[in-house]
Amino acid sequence: MSQYYKKSTRLFDPKSTEPFKLSRSKIDLFMECPQCFYLDRRLGVGRPPGFPFSLNSAVDTLLKKEFDLHRKDATPHPLIEEFGIDAIPYSHEKMDIWRNTLKGIEYLHEPTNLLITGAIDDVWINSLGDLLIVDYKATSKASEVSLDADWQRGYKRQMEIYQWLFRKNGFKVAETGYFVYCNGDTGKPYFDKKLEFDIKILPYTGTDSWIEKSLSNIKKCLMSEDIPEMDENCDYCNYRKNAVMEKIKHEKK
Repeated sequence: MSQYYKKSTRLFDPKSTEPFKLSRSKIDLFMECPQCFYLDRRLGVGRPPGFPFSLNSAVDTLLKKEFDLHRKDATPHPLIEEFGIDAIPYSHEKMDIWRNTLKGIEYLHEPTNLLITGAIDDVWINSLGDLLIVDYKATSKASEVSLDADWQRGYKRQMEIYQWLFRKNGFKVAETGYFVYCNGDTGKPYFDKKLEFDIKILPYTGTDSWIEKSLSNIKKCLMSEDIPEMDENCDYCNYRKNAVMEKIKHEKK
């Protein structure tokens, strides 16, 4: 077996009464393709793993260090001031837990007995006491960064789930969150052992109205003994289907 494939763990058991832990990313997987979600969470066959984006992780780490300096002093980061945002980094004893990908912020959704989790990048607070959910993104492209591409719908759902989680934990959360978007500049005449970034802060006004219904649909999917139909737009489903068809055709020769 390939070292890059490992059977999914912590699978859903319809007979269990224990809360079933479901991460933000698995909710997004269901929204992308119910069949891939079912194969992953019920049958233990996940999508092939992506390889880590180490440069993106480095950007995340450095941003957190910068914003933490201002969190400690209760002062706005220069980027917050540059983009005219009424906020400072939010200081809370659970910040490290909320950022931990193995823990995150949690909420038990009692109607479905699903324990929803999500690890955030940052939280700011405005002068009204509203929390502002913040997510860091890194890329390198010639054009201006935006949130207009279809594939970025996952970014928006990510923001909305984080907002929902904080509201469910009793926090007052603003409808508008922010993406700190770092765009690597490749237009320099030479490298000089450093990569410079153009950084924008993009506001996004989210809505979490879709989440409750989606959790109900996720629970129904998990409880079912039937594998959902494939999504015709899912690259993974189409790969599995076409690979099997071509294998069968080849074996009949």
